[in-house]
Amino acid sequence: MPDLSRTALNIEDLRQMARRRLTRGLFQFIDKGSEDDISLAHNRTALTRIKLRSRVLNDTSGRDPRSTLFGKPVGMPVVIGPTGPAGFAWYRGETALAKAAARMGVPFTMANTGNTPMEKILADGGGRQWAQLYVWRDMEASMKYVTRARDAGFEALVVTVDSTIPYNREHDFRNGVTLPVRVNARNFLDLALHPRWVFGTIGRYVLADGHLPRYVNIATPPGLTSKQISEFLFKNDTLNWEFLRRMRDMWPRTMIVKGIMHPDDARMCAECCVDGVIVSNHGAIASDSAPAPIDVLPSIVAAVGDRMTVIVDSGFRRGSDILKGIALGADAVIVGRATLYGVSAAGEAGAYRALEILHAELRRTMGVLAVTDMSQVSRDHVIVPPDSLMNVIG
Repeated sequence: MPDLSRTALNIEDLRQMARRRLTRGLFQFIDKGSEDDISLAHNRTALTRIKLRSRVLNDTSGRDPRSTLFGKPVGMPVVIGPTGPAGFAWYRGETALAKAAARMGVPFTMANTGNTPMEKILADGGGRQWAQLYVWRDMEASMKYVTRARDAGFEALVVTVDSTIPYNREHDFRNGVTLPVRVNARNFLDLALHPRWVFGTIGRYVLADGHLPRYVNIATPPGLTSKQISEFLFKNDTLNWEFLRRMRDMWPRTMIVKGIMHPDDARMCAECCVDGVIVSNHGAIASDSAPAPIDVLPSIVAAVGDRMTVIVDSGFRRGSDILKGIALGADAVIVGRATLYGVSAAGEAGAYRALEILHAELRRTMGVLAVTDMSQVSRDHVIVPPDSLMNVIG
């Protein structure tokens, strides 16, 4: 294992390491959005156009990025978001992410489509763990998942509501990508050219578990083929606010709704007694015409920030990005691809390195802003360009 402190100086370094190790199809599944990747690029552009206003002559030697989230301390205002491919990218990748999060003192969110039993992730990973929910067309299977996560003891349920329509990811079709993994004419050569991943990940599942990686936390009928499982997991497009109220009654602990991009929807979440919302365009996967979450964040904070926790995600790659989110009113920022690149490159060590990079950049940029505590970061620290969408809907 290389010394990541020397070879991975930023998230892009981890991204390139992941690109070399993974098959082309799996890397693009992780790295790309949908259609023309316009929204994916805009997530980054919107963040980079926001500038941070530095201050001087304030003793910043004691700067500390620790914060609180849902009344509990965190090492920095960051959450590892749900990333379904983690267990395909690295053997027991979900547990590796959970362990890295626990070491840094931040929450980890288990994806609905994990390849490791949720009870094992919870026990082996440690720390604060949340469970994400996609709602399948088979509502009973979805409810079994919620009951199982509740009984296992996950701290929070993250209900993803922006993915009820199938994604239009043309590159996945061209690459022959299927999850669960299966060999076909389009991906055979890709697999053959990446023996490190084939033997290091797929081979370990076969040797240790006796089967290829598969979805073990979803109550699928026995005996289904990979194609039938994919069809079984079509998302449920009948979801409505009554469904969310049903979830609120069913889940006794913290409940968070992910995929909110409009203040009226955030207000409805508050009316349903939800504890928090995640402002997200699903990493530009759900719609290639979506605005960047950072642009709509202020309007949602204005609508519900005094009634619930507001978290933002999509496109965050630097510690300075995290400070921009906090300055614009978020209580925390979710990172998904950043730590997924890390775990894809080097397992737990890579995931922790991603968090370590963000922590160091965050602490450094706090010094540039002349703040010593995250509570001191405010709207006064950011400059938003005049033509930003934020000025239209913020």
